Amino acid sequence: MKRNLLYRISITLFSAVLLLSCSSDLDFDQIDDFVLEPVFVANLAYFDVSADQIEDNGQGQQIPPDVEDFDIFKKKFLTDNLAKAELNFEIENTINRAFEIELQFIDVNNQVLETIDLAVPTYTGGSNIIKYPTEVFEGERLNLLKKTMKIGFIVTTVTGSGSGDITGNLKFKSGATVYMKIK
Repeated sequence: MKRNLLYRISITLFSAVLLLSCSSDLDFDQIDDFVLEPVFVANLAYFDVSADQIEDNGQGQQIPPDVEDFDIFKKKFLTDNLAKAELNFEIENTINRAFEIELQFIDVNNQVLETIDLAVPTYTGGSNIIKYPTEVFEGERLNLLKKTMKIGFIVTTVTGSGSGDITGNLKFKSGATVYMKIK
């Protein structure tokens, strides 16, 4: 009986301690300071042009621009929360000619906002994969990117850059790393 009474008192005291707790005022205004900063990586553009699609008449020529719709910035959420963008380019040339690739950022009125020029050396055998420095878009340059509705590509053969039959491919790959700041 004595043990049963001691057990009941212990349980009662333990329960009382659990019901007593320290508390403080909750500050729900902290949510105003909450910022998400996600980073997304995605493919941007790709093309593969074979040598038989390129006429080589000894003069520089342009392959008609491949224009792709780029309407990602029509979405207000992305435009409002984009803090920074980085574009990466990689080209593999297995054609015995040198090329210039001009990447054009085009607005809704078909006006070129900015161009990026990439020089592609002549293929001389072995691996010819060229990785270019990252193009960083911040500040005013980022604002131009946000106005982009199309991306165009102009590929020009460099005059006198090779001889003989042309065979092989010119492959272009690009990716984007997008930094968001969501308040």
